[in-house]
Amino acid sequence: MGIHITKVCILDYGSGNVMSVQNLIQHLKIKSIVSNKNSDIKNSTHIILPGVGAFGESIKKLKKKIDIKYLEKEILVKKKPFLGICVGMQLLADTGEEFGKHKGLGWIKGQVVKLKSKILPHIGWNEIVLKKKNLIFNDLIDKDFYFVNSFHFNVKDKKLILANTKYENYFCSIVNKENIYGVQFHPEKSQNNGKQIIKNFLKIS
Repeated sequence: MGIHITKVCILDYGSGNVMSVQNLIQHLKIKSIVSNKNSDIKNSTHIILPGVGAFGESIKKLKKKIDIKYLEKEILVKKKPFLGICVGMQLLADTGEEFGKHKGLGWIKGQVVKLKSKILPHIGWNEIVLKKKNLIFNDLIDKDFYFVNSFHFNVKDKKLILANTKYENYFCSIVNKENIYGVQFHPEKSQNNGKQIIKNFLKIS
């Protein structure tokens, strides 16, 4: 019986924080590759979609650089563990309303809409409020994470929300549907808590 080796494919589509995510994974001594090739997506055990920037521009870049049909076969059919970070989480939605209305991946039903707050963007450390148990929360020291967002994912099925965060009003900060996870915060900027979230995600098989 062969030894199971974790290998992460960080999707390369022109997003600004791919190297920060890879550096975090290297600290965990896990193999990773930054790539948009089908072969690397196929040979990975876990897939991460980072994101910095606006929804519309991000989905445009993603569809240009990544074979979406092939990616969907790996995620939606083969059920490979997937994590979307920040805008990478938002792209899971049906639509996004940042700088016009744009169609997302539609893997999790809902819309990305503007935060109802007087001060935007929402920048800095904030607490996540857990809604249900999940192994992604294992061994967390506390629940503070680093956010940079003006929009949030209004998830249609509230049972898929693992955690909320309050910024005048509550918004979804972690979503999960089967093998698909999304976090609105930046684990790569969240020190030990972010490292633990990634470590837990990489234990999912």
